Amino acid sequence: MSFENLGLEPELLRAVAAKGYTTPTPIQAKAIPAVLSGRDVLAGAQTGTGKTAGFVLPLLQVLGSAQGKLPRVLVLTPTRELAAQIAESVADYGAHKNLRTRVIFGGVGERPQIDGLRAGCDILIATPGRLLDLCEQRYCNLSQVKHFVLDEADRMLDMGFIPAIKRVIRMLPVERQNLMFSATYADDIRALASSMLKNPVSVEVAARNTTAERVEQIAYRVVKEDKRHLLVHLFKNGASSEGAWTQALVFTRTKHGANRLAEQLEASGIRAAAIHGNKSQSARVKALADFKDGAITALVATEVASRGLDIKERPQVVNYELPNVPEDYVHRIGRTARAGSTGAAVSLVAPDEASLLRNIERTMNQRIPFVTVPEFEAIEIRTSAPQRSSGVSDGRQGQGGRSANSQGRGGRQGGGQGSGQGSRSSAAGAGNRGRSSSSSSRSSSTPSGTQSQGRVGQRRPATASR
Repeated sequence: MSFENLGLEPELLRAVAAKGYTTPTPIQAKAIPAVLSGRDVLAGAQTGTGKTAGFVLPLLQVLGSAQGKLPRVLVLTPTRELAAQIAESVADYGAHKNLRTRVIFGGVGERPQIDGLRAGCDILIATPGRLLDLCEQRYCNLSQVKHFVLDEADRMLDMGFIPAIKRVIRMLPVERQNLMFSATYADDIRALASSMLKNPVSVEVAARNTTAERVEQIAYRVVKEDKRHLLVHLFKNGASSEGAWTQALVFTRTKHGANRLAEQLEASGIRAAAIHGNKSQSARVKALADFKDGAITALVATEVASRGLDIKERPQVVNYELPNVPEDYVHRIGRTARAGSTGAAVSLVAPDEASLLRNIERTMNQRIPFVTVPEFEAIEIRTSAPQRSSGVSDGRQGQGGRSANSQGRGGRQGGGQGSGQGSRSSAAGAGNRGRSSSSSSRSSSTPSGTQSQGRVGQRRPATASR
C-alpha cells in the first residue's frame, strides 16, 4: 500500500515524499482513513511507528486552508518536547498548505504565545498548564475547536492529569471529533478514554505494551556503585561488536541523578548533557539540539524525554535505572528503532531492581536476557573540594564526602566485598591493585584535588534473583 491509496491530497503527498516516506506504517494505514471519515479514534501502536503522522496528515487535509482566528484543531500533549516535536511534523507535512500553527507551553514567556494567538491560528498544540492559564486570562478561546487530539493519552489520562483534561474539555464544543493516540494503554486507562469518545474506531496494530520488534534488548547485572564505570566502558567500547557508541540516550529516575550522571560522564571524557523538568526551556532546547547535531554523545534524561523525541540515527538507549512504571520502559526504548530502523536497548540492573525488571517483563510478556558483564575500569574522579574520610569508599563522587586512598578503588575482582571494615587483600584481587595487602582500612590519604588511579578488573555480575 502507498500513501496515494489512503486518499491524501497531492499537497500532502508531495510533503510526505519530501520526507523520504513511500509506504505508510501499519498505524498510519489504519488511522488516516479513520480520521478522514470523521469518526472518533482510539489508536494504539508501538512507539516509533509513526503515530504523529497518523493524525497530522488527515487533519491537515480536513482543515483545508486558513480560516478565522480561532483554533479548529487542539492537540494536547504531556510535555514541551512532544509539543515542539508535533509542531515540527505539522510544519513539515503542511509545507504546501496555507495553515497557521501555534505552540504554547510553560517554561517560557507568555507574551509571544499571546501575540501568536491574537494573530490567529488553525492548529493549536499545547500542554495543559499553560493552555488553562491563557484560557483563564481570556487570551485563548477554544469555542471553535472541531478536532481534539490527546497524544500520549496514557500519560495524559494518568490520575494527575484528569482534572486538567476535564477542565479543557468543558471549554470545547460538544460536537467535535476526538482522537486519542498512544503507545500503551492499561485496561483502566482504556476504559476512561473510551468514556470520552463517541462510538470510536479502535485502531491497534500490535499487542498492548509491547516493544518494537527491531529493538535488541539486553541487561547487565551490576551493583549500583559500579553502574557509571560500566556505562563509561560501554560508551568507549560498545556492548558487543558495534564498537564505541557515538550517541546514546541514557535514562535515570530522578532529576538530581540525571545531573550527577551527566557531570560524571563529562569528567570521564564523554560529552554529556542532562534534560529534565527542572531545566529551563532554553537549556532543554539547547541540550536536545546539541544531541541531534552530534555535539554531545550522551543525553541523560528523566521520563520527560521518553515521549515524543524523534532523533534520527540513534541506535542506543540505556536504562541506567529501571523505571518504576513498566509502561515507561516501552516508551524509553521506543526512542530507538524508529521509522523502520533497528536499535538497541541496554539496561543496568542492580540487585534491588530485580522486581522492577520482572514487572517490565510481565507487562511486555517478553524476557530480557542478561549478558556477561565485560571487564571494565573503575576510575574515581576527585574534585578539588576537601573530602571527609569515612574509612570506606563506595566509588561515588561527592556522596557523603567519602574518599578513596591514594591508589583509588581500582577494578574489583568479581565485585566482591572485603572484610566488614572495608579491608581488601591484594590476594583477593584480579591482579596488582597497587596497594599493600597489609592495609587494614581505606582511609583518606590522598590530598584534595588529586585524581586517584583506576585499575582494570573483571566484574562478576551482582546477584539479582528474578
